[in-house]
Amino acid sequence: MFIKHLYGKFIEKDLPLGDQLAAARSILANERTYLSYQRTAITILIAGLTFIRFFEVIWIVIIGWLFLPAAVLTMILGSYRYLKMRDLIEHIEHNSVGNNIKN
Repeated sequence: MFIKHLYGKFIEKDLPLGDQLAAARSILANERTYLSYQRTAITILIAGLTFIRFFEVIWIVIIGWLFLPAAVLTMILGSYRYLKMRDLIEHIEHNSVGNNIKN
């Protein structure tokens, strides 16, 4: 159900096959990039918590504390960029379908 809703608006439109495949590739690339941001944020978070918990050298602990807001910022930035690109893809798709119907 979710996948049909997500990709169905591109596949069921009056787009040529090449445009449909390009739209699907764009959607998947955007999702893959989003997941990379989230994976990076989780890695930074775990590294920061590890530095705080298991090291007693003060500069390593300070780096650990700096990693925590960096992880949150990475999550926010990844989400922001994902949403902006998703909106751009939908906008381009909407304009492309409108142009194909008029021609």
